[in-house]
Amino acid sequence: MDLNTIQKFIQKQKVSFICSVDENGCPNVKAMLKPRKMNGLKEFYFSTNTSSLRVKQFLSNSNASIYFYRKGLIKYTGVMLVGKMEILTDQETKDMIWRKGDTMFYKKGVTDPDYCVLKFTAQSGRYYCDLKTESFEV
Repeated sequence: MDLNTIQKFIQKQKVSFICSVDENGCPNVKAMLKPRKMNGLKEFYFSTNTSSLRVKQFLSNSNASIYFYRKGLIKYTGVMLVGKMEILTDQETKDMIWRKGDTMFYKKGVTDPDYCVLKFTAQSGRYYCDLKTESFEV
């Protein structure tokens, strides 16, 4: 297992899971589409609603994890990354990950105040494959 292999694995996945921490200190998991942008294994960008529960939780506690997996007939592979989540509302970042079809979710377009970006910065991770796990630093 090397970090390049993990990055390629993540890029192939269509779904990701993000985990926030609620006001009681309990983890909350949510399925999301894959990240809109990745900078290696260090930074991941997702789009979401400013008014969402996840944004509220990340503003109170930036601790986060993201998870990617693939289940084959026999083989299961998973990658968890642990780090911090930021809420970005600057126009440059919003423009960077905006996609044409996003108006379905954000009626006012790329300047919609209910559109923001989640930026996850990884610190470490765990890779699972073939009944083996391995921790790594990012």
